[in-house]
Amino acid sequence: LIASWWSALVAAHTVITYPGWRGNNLHTNGTNEDETIKPGSLGINYENGSYTFPYGMQWMYPCGGLPTSQNRTKWPISGGAIGVQPGWFSGHSKAFFYINLGVGTEPVNMSHVMVPVFQINGPSNDMYGGQFCLPQVPLPNDIPEVKVGDNATIQVIEAAQHGAALYSCVDITFAEPHDVAEVTPDNCKNTTDPDQHITFDLIYAT
Repeated sequence: LIASWWSALVAAHTVITYPGWRGNNLHTNGTNEDETIKPGSLGINYENGSYTFPYGMQWMYPCGGLPTSQNRTKWPISGGAIGVQPGWFSGHSKAFFYINLGVGTEPVNMSHVMVPVFQINGPSNDMYGGQFCLPQVPLPNDIPEVKVGDNATIQVIEAAQHGAALYSCVDITFAEPHDVAEVTPDNCKNTTDPDQHITFDLIYAT
């Protein structure tokens, strides 16, 4: 039973396909402590309150254990697109998704909700290449006022069907919409192939 649970946990991962990705945390596993990294931005050891090593594992809050990216992506200050491939590994025929925002260069608080939680239904419980694109994700209403040039981090959480929460992030800099590359079906897509197609369901609907 334990081996089966661990196999499912290791196999469950998701990828942010647009607007970018903090880094590949599918297999990355850093082991060296870095005192320049802000405590809490990688992962927290709840026994002593320190940040935890090794890191780079996708189930580590807040961003799968990876530090802030040095190469930020421009994202519209009026809100923009987010694309995800949820079935990179097996075990993702169903999952809940949460998309949150953390304000600042190295935020530790990702509690600003960008869209209501939603469920995806994948084509299979095996690995699949299908993607979904949310073309206009707004800024949360509860964040402090932001301006062009400010930094933030978008957090994507996949609550997989075996119960694990998988964390991925993209570090952004707010920009005017005309300064951001146009969103097209090539860079942010909703896959339509029958064997790769993803559908959506509401959560907590009445």
